[in-house]
Amino acid sequence: MITALASVTLLALAGCAGASDAGGREKAAGSGTTAYPFALKNCGADVTYDAAPRRVVTLNQTAAEILIHLGVDDRIVGSGYEIYDPPAEIAERYKKIPILSAHGQDIKHEKLLEAQPDFVYSSFGSFLTAAHSGDRQELHKLGVPTYVTEFDCTEHVSVPGASFPMLYEEYRRLARILDVPAAGEKLVKEQEAVVGKALASVKKRDRPLKVMWFYSMYGGTPWAAGPGGLPQHVSDLVGVENIFADVSTKMAEVSWDTVAARNPDVIILGDLTRGEPNDTAREKLDLLKKDPLTSKLGAVVADRFITIPGAQMDPGYGSAYMVPALVEGLNKLR
Repeated sequence: MITALASVTLLALAGCAGASDAGGREKAAGSGTTAYPFALKNCGADVTYDAAPRRVVTLNQTAAEILIHLGVDDRIVGSGYEIYDPPAEIAERYKKIPILSAHGQDIKHEKLLEAQPDFVYSSFGSFLTAAHSGDRQELHKLGVPTYVTEFDCTEHVSVPGASFPMLYEEYRRLARILDVPAAGEKLVKEQEAVVGKALASVKKRDRPLKVMWFYSMYGGTPWAAGPGGLPQHVSDLVGVENIFADVSTKMAEVSWDTVAARNPDVIILGDLTRGEPNDTAREKLDLLKKDPLTSKLGAVVADRFITIPGAQMDPGYGSAYMVPALVEGLNKLR
């Protein structure tokens, strides 16, 4: 443990010692436009980045994908929580990244330290804890700054202002941390175009359709998207009514009795590939059609389902693409 900690500290200090320009200021390993030290407040913590990171560990697959699209995947020395096959357009680049955990598992603290990161990025606040990849503040004391998505500072808590603009700001912040701000702006424009094109094709209806965002199952109990997350934001954008917009968390444990009482017009099936029971869209569909209560729901009887990759419901590069998928599915419904 002491050796690993010392290695991380020494590497972090070495990472701060870049080449200097004529004025004696350190040049970063990027486009040279971020002024270091660069400081910001992230999930309530003041974080300082002394130089452009060169050895990055992403704690989950969607975080790695964002950095690939920012063009800095050559700096990723490890990633974890891999739960699906990478998209074809980035598969070759993604597969070059060392995976530091088993499928569907988070990176353990010792494994993280072995990678000697000078920056750690996570899409899940729960991963940066002592029980998982390591406590944030302890990593900061070692000279390893972190960034956690503002969508998940605290697990399941509804996030005021959760939206695509908030996600785009994350891209911009990461791009500044990594000294590639132009890449951040390019990614924002690309995603704005995807969302804008989809919204322009929304068919108007006399009344909003009621939808259930069916994310996962635990112990026979369904979990559905509530307020303060991207599914709620997308619901508002396309003009549908999330039947669980009134719950207290962005992902809520609900009951089938409540689902039946609220009787959604459409059920959006999150297609997850973690290997948990009833994770896939096919398993969810079979469950809904076989259960004595849910099989009588109007949406189930009429096959009013739309499938969305579960990972797209969490904030990440793929999130923008759930908008055209949802709009296309809704437009096909009569």
